[in-house]
Amino acid sequence: MAACGADWLHVDVMDGHFVPNLTLGAPVVSCLRPHTALYLDVHLMVTHPAKWLDAFAAAGASGFTFHLEAELPEGGAPALAARAAAAGMRPGVAIRPGTPVAPLLAALAECPRGTLALVMTVEPGFGGQAFNAGVLPKVAALRAAMPHLDIQVDGGLDAATVGAAAQAGANVIVAGTGVFKAKCGAEAAIKGLRDAVAAALAAAATAAGVL
Repeated sequence: MAACGADWLHVDVMDGHFVPNLTLGAPVVSCLRPHTALYLDVHLMVTHPAKWLDAFAAAGASGFTFHLEAELPEGGAPALAARAAAAGMRPGVAIRPGTPVAPLLAALAECPRGTLALVMTVEPGFGGQAFNAGVLPKVAALRAAMPHLDIQVDGGLDAATVGAAAQAGANVIVAGTGVFKAKCGAEAAIKGLRDAVAAALAAAATAAGVL
């Protein structure tokens, strides 16, 4: 993936409880770390994310994104984000498609500077799902409220759908099936994603009279 042009490696962590699937844990991140300098973007789809914070920090995770809907410790998302930052990881707060954006905005306002927002564009738990454009107003609301926020989108992203996400304000794109199962190959798929984002942003700027 690094040779194909990826900026980050997104590591989906699922506990079989918060979502009905069981996947990678901290030992896998620990094994990956010696082999890449890429940002390891750990996305915890687990019920008790605080339980795993120290393990992922020790494993070499670069980012620690947890769900607002999870069972969080006292102090909620801001407190856990602060702990992640103190452990040397960039915190992130995620929401599922059915969660309103207002609680995420409120939490982010209290989180450490640099905290990332993740808006799931599918129901978390399984790859290969169809992109849900109905969540894009949440992305737009986040962008309008926090112009400098890094907004990640995850689920169903490919060259056909990424433009709409970028126009809404997303600037961190997660693509699994859209890269790994692309008939054109991973390198061409990643380039296609970048080209689609650039075209969407140029079109939006032209429409706004910027260009």
